[in-house]
Amino acid sequence: MDFSLSDEQALLQESIARYMHDDYPFTERQKVVKSAEPFSAEHWRNFAELGWLGVPFAEADGGFGGGPVESMVMWEQFGKGLIIEPLLATVVLAGGVLRLGGNKAQKDALLPAIIGGDAQAALAFAEPQGRYNLADLTTTAVPGNGGYRLNGHKAVVLNGPAADWLVVSARSSGAQRDEAGISLFLVPAGASGVSRRDYPTVDGFTASEVYFADVELRAETLIGEEGAGRPLLEQVIDEGILAVGAEAVGCMEVLYKDTVEYCKTRKQFGQPIGKFQVLQHRMVDMFMEYEQAKSLMYMAAMRMDEGYGPQAQKAASAFKVQVGKSGRFVGQSAVQLHGGMGMTDELNIGHYFKRLTMIDTLFGNVDHHLKRFGSL
Repeated sequence: MDFSLSDEQALLQESIARYMHDDYPFTERQKVVKSAEPFSAEHWRNFAELGWLGVPFAEADGGFGGGPVESMVMWEQFGKGLIIEPLLATVVLAGGVLRLGGNKAQKDALLPAIIGGDAQAALAFAEPQGRYNLADLTTTAVPGNGGYRLNGHKAVVLNGPAADWLVVSARSSGAQRDEAGISLFLVPAGASGVSRRDYPTVDGFTASEVYFADVELRAETLIGEEGAGRPLLEQVIDEGILAVGAEAVGCMEVLYKDTVEYCKTRKQFGQPIGKFQVLQHRMVDMFMEYEQAKSLMYMAAMRMDEGYGPQAQKAASAFKVQVGKSGRFVGQSAVQLHGGMGMTDELNIGHYFKRLTMIDTLFGNVDHHLKRFGSL
């Protein structure tokens, strides 16, 4: 099977890799994390100027018409750079809902601003009781007066503090866990009745608890058909899994390579610790876990490129399971082989491990996706 990239994909990969190396070193990332801002506005403008924010969107919407393979290429390089800019929340998740389900008016109103770097968005889909079940919703959107009244609470809304717009899943009909009856809405973050509690996450990002109290929505804020939002939401989440999974593969590559280099130079008992056979075995195991995750990344990207359906869903879940297992092993091993310094803020190792830990819990952990894979 041919895994080689096209000329355009190779150029995209090269441009991001060069930017991460030259303009986004670990010291730059740490400076942004320690600042009062949730991300770097300068880097965000650069991402827009380089066209990266428009890659997944159709040319008719002002984008470049990229697909799952382009997403994989991009996010693997973003993982190596350990970026904290909100591409996942704004472009992949909220932008993905509009790309797949938005009407022309909704796309025209928001997608050019997202692609140009002028608007921030977030997908508010998770709830405290949900346990990764996209259909378990207590947030309600009651139809009436030509629109809807939105009430509820959304948890861990990534990029919530900076979002200008929220894409919100809510139950417009049916019982709490029914598959049908879920609708998606485009809600201004500053709308009357919307409040939030912001906080940093352990991996350097920001998120919010968002509360809706009798938020009045016009009918045109509905994305897609009323009550038919569940399949659309599931597809966007699977696209998010491909993105963060590829990011995790990039993180693992940096961790195993940096660990190998460290073991070549760190001396103990008069020789480099990399000469001890037990540590050599551990580094080989790290490499094998990384390669397994990378192989499933290729499979997930190709299945999704063939068209979204049960095979793509299975591949996404299989990839997420492997990323969870491999990420934990590679991250723990890197920290252990670096010793105490592996947990310091000054060294990048612990920060990559924190990101891998968060990716494991995003969109469903290992147990959840093992069950999903079995059910498919």
